[in-house]
Amino acid sequence: MMKIAVASDNGMVTEHFGHCEVFMVFDAENNQIIKSETIANPGHKPGFLPNFLADRGVNVIISGGMGGGAVEIFNERNVEVVVGASGDAKTAVENYLKGDLKTTGSVCHEHQHHDECGE
Repeated sequence: MMKIAVASDNGMVTEHFGHCEVFMVFDAENNQIIKSETIANPGHKPGFLPNFLADRGVNVIISGGMGGGAVEIFNERNVEVVVGASGDAKTAVENYLKGDLKTTGSVCHEHQHHDECGE
């Protein structure tokens, strides 16, 4: 099973990950949504939300936009980041499950700490 969270306002994908009203969390199995719940945004503190969601077992986060710091923490927690989404939150998840929703952001999935890798 996979958990997909969408940063949303009024059921729509929000532009601003950290400042959304709620996270809509969809449970998916065999590329079908089987359950959804809504979690209120507990508040925007640096580095808090990515861990908050990862601790809840979220595998994928979908948002309109996201800051690099949050992306980095999600990557460290093995949560896939999909940015550049818009429109209805549930539709975005369905498109993701079909493989139609591709990230449009300049999100690096590679190791980001090149300077810490030694010479």
